Amino acid sequence: VQLQASGGGLVQAEGSLRLSCKVFGSTASRYGIGWFRRAPGKEREFVAAITWNGGRTYYADSVKGRFTISRDNAVNTVYLQMHSLKPEDTALYYCGADRRPWEPTLSTRSEEYDHWGQGTQVTVSS
Repeated sequence: VQLQASGGGLVQAEGSLRLSCKVFGSTASRYGIGWFRRAPGKEREFVAAITWNGGRTYYADSVKGRFTISRDNAVNTVYLQMHSLKPEDTALYYCGADRRPWEPTLSTRSEEYDHWGQGTQVTVSS
C-alpha cells in the first residue's frame, strides 16, 4: 500500500482542520492507520489510530477530546478532524499503515507502522 496525507495548512488558535490520509492499493482496507506528528526539534509522537474496520480508535492524551479519527473504506481514506487547535499542535503530520493486516488492536509505537506518507504541515498561530 501507499499513503498520501493532505489537508494541512495555517490556522489560528482555536481553529479547525481536517487531515486526510488516502490509502492506495488493493489491500488498503486491511490495515489500521496511525497518525503521528513531528514538531521542529522534537521526536515523532503518536497522535491517533484506528483499526482496519474503524471499530476501535485511540488518542494521545494531548489531543483527546479535540481530535477525531475516522475512516471511510469505500474511498480508502482515513480522516483526522482537529478542533480547538493550539500552537503546540504545530507539526508535520504523517500517516502510517499498521504492519499487521486485520489487526484488532492498536499501537502507539511508530515501529509498528510502515508505508509512511510524505506528511502534511499544520501550523497553528497564536
